[in-house]
Amino acid sequence: MPWDETSAMDQKRLFVADYLTRSFTIVELCRRFGITRPTAYKWIHRFLNRGYQGLDELPRRPSRCPHRTPDEQVEVLLELRRKHPTWGPKKLLRVLSKRRPAEDWPARSTVAHILKRHGVVEEKRRRAYLGHPGKPMTAMDHPNDVWCADYKGEFKTRDGIYCYPLTVTDGCSRYLLECKALLSTEHILAKPIFARLFRGYGMPRIIRTDNGTPFASTAIGRLSRLSVWWIRLGIFPELIQPGRPAQNGRHERMHKTLKRETTRPPAASLRGQQIRFNRFREEFNNERPHEALDQETPASVYQRSTREYPERLPPIEYPGHFEKRLVSRNGGFRWGSIRVPITQTLEEQYVGLEEVDEGKWDVYFSNVRLGQMDERTFTIKDALGNRMRKRTV
Repeated sequence: MPWDETSAMDQKRLFVADYLTRSFTIVELCRRFGITRPTAYKWIHRFLNRGYQGLDELPRRPSRCPHRTPDEQVEVLLELRRKHPTWGPKKLLRVLSKRRPAEDWPARSTVAHILKRHGVVEEKRRRAYLGHPGKPMTAMDHPNDVWCADYKGEFKTRDGIYCYPLTVTDGCSRYLLECKALLSTEHILAKPIFARLFRGYGMPRIIRTDNGTPFASTAIGRLSRLSVWWIRLGIFPELIQPGRPAQNGRHERMHKTLKRETTRPPAASLRGQQIRFNRFREEFNNERPHEALDQETPASVYQRSTREYPERLPPIEYPGHFEKRLVSRNGGFRWGSIRVPITQTLEEQYVGLEEVDEGKWDVYFSNVRLGQMDERTFTIKDALGNRMRKRTV
């Protein structure tokens, strides 16, 4: 029988034990253990010379390497690097080749490997890949099908205070619903603006944004606290692909006009800047003809949404065959005696799980599929291809 990879040492011991009984010939032992005669004689020789310790695997590292960098050169490289911790291999080699020109110094890649091996180089943390659902494809054929939201690039007013203009438009009519000068992009400032818009204009089906704060995060499904609130209201958050502002091109084109007419130069204060934004919004919606609307104004095309804003969030309903779990404040939910991590963004929210295969459960928040849980590992691989951290008990 061939060697068992999980118990190779036990197989060798059994082979030696059978050999010592003198009940089998070498040929029979080879056939019995599925090995060749040279291998059999090798293990017998090692056992007779060193006992059972001779059956251990020997290191495969070569005893000598003619191309290995001499220890003296390694010490010189490390000493110079410690004196100049910001110098890289190219600078180190340049200096040492001038000091000791007769020596054959290693290549730059070899020096880099030496520095890394001896721990004198701080390894850069690899940026985690964040998945993305892909290019947004929702058509903007009717008012309130898609709202577009973004922050026009921050700038300082003349008193030195940063202004972050939050802008929201209706994708179909180009109607500028809001242009609000804020002090930051924090969720706590943005949420009341959207609540006021929902009360005044009703709610859209979709809100399209970029991947920045507060619209998205690095959590599962790129959920943020703002997008979780939208989903609870029945609004789907739609993200453009990173680095592709043209996918929100109608909104970006409005930003270009907004910047030219209201921020060059900026106002004296945030209050003065808001006055400029209000005037621009009034003119943009009611007076300025729009090329894409056949020279009609956005206000003449836009209509209020029939979806009313509920002052109290409705409960999330899941189908009867779903398992329902509450996400605790530590960002996980209980599955039997196991805590399954998901994200703190969903704390105090209920998620639904639907069994789709043996030990495979699709995880939903409201009607948004977040990913799939594997009961064998109790980890969730989200719908964008990212894997949550491993379980904790």
